[in-house]
Amino acid sequence: MSTVEKSEARLSVFKTYKLYVGGKFPRSESGRVYEVTDSKGNWLANAPQSSRKDARDAVVAARKAFGAWSGATAYNRGQILYRIAEMLEGRKEQFVREVADAEGLSKAKAAAVVDAAIDRWVWYAGWTDKIAQVVGGGNPVAGPFFNLSSPEPTGVVTVLAPQESSFLGLVSVIAPVIATGNTAVVIASEKSPLPALSLGEVLATSDLPGGVVNVLSGRTTEIAAPLAAHQDVNAIDLTGADEVLAKELEIAAADNLKRVLRPQPVDDVDWSATPGIDRMTAFLETKTVWHPTGSLGASGSSY
Repeated sequence: MSTVEKSEARLSVFKTYKLYVGGKFPRSESGRVYEVTDSKGNWLANAPQSSRKDARDAVVAARKAFGAWSGATAYNRGQILYRIAEMLEGRKEQFVREVADAEGLSKAKAAAVVDAAIDRWVWYAGWTDKIAQVVGGGNPVAGPFFNLSSPEPTGVVTVLAPQESSFLGLVSVIAPVIATGNTAVVIASEKSPLPALSLGEVLATSDLPGGVVNVLSGRTTEIAAPLAAHQDVNAIDLTGADEVLAKELEIAAADNLKRVLRPQPVDDVDWSATPGIDRMTAFLETKTVWHPTGSLGASGSSY
């Protein structure tokens, strides 16, 4: 009997989930993990429990990546977001399983959620080189000047991912942040972090520069507090915070005038709906430039 034909049972190779920071996959600095269970309470995996040090490291990585990412052409960013969708398409089966376990969905419903998440990446990929045309433009002024407004990314954005929608909601809050040239520090759903941690593996192989998206898992309140107060974080999306936590984080964020996207009531969020551009414009600054028009010929007319 050949080796292949032997019927001895083999030990399964369990997946070790890790953080995604700066394009690498570190364990938590503290060495801590916590149990992740499915909707029925069955053990799925041990996820890394991020510390304040992990959060600070993620901000450093995001800041380091910001210059090149914000300076890349919008067309190039769109290509990379589309590449993420391509890679997800190839790993759809894995994400369907993880989403089904995380959210207690049937395989068919989980497949629909994953398809919608992939389509969401494609949707935002198409917006990267169009958003400036929608929110920027020339302004009429009373004088011989050109007055032009153009959007620029805010900087490093902390994103509290939705607690319930572990994948479609996750993608819906990450994609608009990076589509417009920001970099992100993402706190995954506390109870269902596995799809987010697996997404880090896709991002690492999708031409996305290291540090543009950094994924942390663990206790949301523990990780979010230092990030809300961090002086090198420029904005925070409070989607995954409850009312009490959101208020605390908003107060902390005021210290360095962070942009704050407040959470909506959970019942009002339909992640499957067409998202619109609000999440992109939430983390854009407007730069306005004045330039003298000059004169044409002896008549003194201006252009």
